[in-house]
Amino acid sequence: MITKEDMKKSLDGRFPIEWYDILNRAEVAIAGLGGLGSHIAVMLARSGIGRLHLVDFDVVDISNLNRQEYDVRHLGIKKTEALTDRLKEINPYVDITSDDIRITPANAAYIFSGYPIVCEAFDKAEEKAMLISALLSECRDTVIVSGNGMAGLGDANGIKTRMAGRRLYICGDESTDIGEGVGLMAPRVSVCAGHQANQVIRIILEKEGIVL
Repeated sequence: MITKEDMKKSLDGRFPIEWYDILNRAEVAIAGLGGLGSHIAVMLARSGIGRLHLVDFDVVDISNLNRQEYDVRHLGIKKTEALTDRLKEINPYVDITSDDIRITPANAAYIFSGYPIVCEAFDKAEEKAMLISALLSECRDTVIVSGNGMAGLGDANGIKTRMAGRRLYICGDESTDIGEGVGLMAPRVSVCAGHQANQVIRIILEKEGIVL
């Protein structure tokens, strides 16, 4: 079994030690553990984020396997449980908490209160808008990193990250929608998830005065 010190040393050669210490102290919540959220969680765990809070109410279905961070052994298992197991395989020392619950306007602020960064990773536009609205209005210190537009197999360079407000970042092409008959495929979903994870890390480091 590798030790926590082994994990730290493995990252030392990849980025400065002070970055590791900052990221290891960081807390990030992820709302939705599908194609975006499951990949975001894996990227953050690999990057040394110390604490992740996972929120989803669903179970792993065979239709998820084309784009989400699960495999056949996870079928029928709650996504919170399956993803926790997967993350512990990658980094046994990441602190993981979870809520197996559907997020609503009534409970969103309660679930995410106290988390400095929340990744919005829902599929449906109305759910995205609901969560963003609730957090911006009720969690005054929370920064939201949202995914919007990653369907199909269009040019991946169309996926961007932009600041849409003092506490809101949007990642995606902001146009493609699964409702237009365009499916969700692993490549563009993963690119968008990468943008979200990357922006989370930038926010954490820049808050500590590290210029990137």
